[in-house]
Amino acid sequence: MRKPFAVIGFAAAIVGSTPAGAQISNDIVKIGVLSDMSSLYSDSTGPGSLIAAQMAAADFNGKVKGKPIEVIGADHQNKPDLGSSITREWYDTGKVDVIVDVPTSSVALAVQQITRDKNHVFLMSGTASSDLTGPACSPNGIHWTYDTYALGKVAGNAMVARGEDTWFFITVDYVFGHTLERDTANVVTAAGGKVFGAVRAPINTQDFSSFLLKAQASQAKVIGLANTGSDMQNAIKQASEFGLQRGGQKLAALLFDVTDAHSLGLQVPGG
Repeated sequence: MRKPFAVIGFAAAIVGSTPAGAQISNDIVKIGVLSDMSSLYSDSTGPGSLIAAQMAAADFNGKVKGKPIEVIGADHQNKPDLGSSITREWYDTGKVDVIVDVPTSSVALAVQQITRDKNHVFLMSGTASSDLTGPACSPNGIHWTYDTYALGKVAGNAMVARGEDTWFFITVDYVFGHTLERDTANVVTAAGGKVFGAVRAPINTQDFSSFLLKAQASQAKVIGLANTGSDMQNAIKQASEFGLQRGGQKLAALLFDVTDAHSLGLQVPGG
């Protein structure tokens, strides 16, 4: 519940400040949960994010600073054009004050720019690309929970320190995967390791066999999975079937949620 509670708490801070408080539409704090409600990231975000935000609002008795809270949701389907359309509609006619969650960094980058242009607030929690606080940084956007720099820093340093110093990446082919690969590779090389190469897989890939065979042929000690959700789960399942771990290679799942652990069980991702 840490994410939705912080959303409601931040909304309280907005209402409590004189300039921003005056911008609350219709004296209602309207929070839009823009998420993946139906595809590969829906288990760890999506409907659960919406329900959790609604529960958090209820725990605040449905009000902040005397103003009622309304929580709505929408499915961006991992499409930046759809996410942009929903964002514009919410800001222009829906009287939404704050957009939250937004897994899928390509969608989040679009929302970030629109939010800045229209001077609203964007709380990024489900998204990961460090570009959102780098090249695309905005005074209207707050990025927290995790980002690709933090994910790469922890795994890269820890694994190189124990001798797992050659890497090959299987990367989901959009901005999240690209920045996760980049940030992790930078950490690995800075720590004295080497990157042998990478392959790019489309989002929602079902068959990772060709990508895994290239990773196996690289003879890198670590196969870095710069993806998440069902993409990462499928890669791990198929790597286990191909016996990559038994052959001495390690898998580094760089963004692994508790929902992934429940889905995969203990045996498949072992090691």
